[in-house]
Amino acid sequence: MKTFKLVPVFLLLILLASCSSVSVYSDYDKNVDFAPYKTYAFFKPGIDKVEISDLDKRRILHAIETEMQAKGFTKSENPDLLVNIFTKSREQVSVNQFSAGWGYGWGWGWNPYMMYGGQTTVSTSTEGTLFIDLIDAKKKEMIWQGEGVATLTKNVDKKDAKVAEIVNKVLAQYPPVKKNN
Repeated sequence: MKTFKLVPVFLLLILLASCSSVSVYSDYDKNVDFAPYKTYAFFKPGIDKVEISDLDKRRILHAIETEMQAKGFTKSENPDLLVNIFTKSREQVSVNQFSAGWGYGWGWGWNPYMMYGGQTTVSTSTEGTLFIDLIDAKKKEMIWQGEGVATLTKNVDKKDAKVAEIVNKVLAQYPPVKKNN
């Protein structure tokens, strides 16, 4: 009987966790000491290949500059790190069914009373992924990659804030915290 009392709490926790607007992940080379890196520049050949509008590209680069400066990095012609970005997107389709019919209880099976009052809605949204790569400028090797996944907005007034939120949460993972085993 105690199990049934925990189910609503568990479902509430899942619902709250799924409400986060940005999911972030990161990966890094565990053999790298990140402390010496103090300067950065954008990796223009890689950024030029990103297939998004120039306006969105500028939003992302501006947000990265803001976060890098907040972390104490300086933009340089002779950088320690090269910053590259990559994006991808996909359409999400959500189908929601609501039935306000009369019936009995929960369960599977045909219910003649559910034929009335049913409603189905279909909505679409675009889920975008932003990858931020940090490359050792001397070795030309990627040492860290951050990834942010979020639902994108077409509302021009909200784009800057959304991009800033994604970049902020991704770069909050840098430098990585090494765990002692």
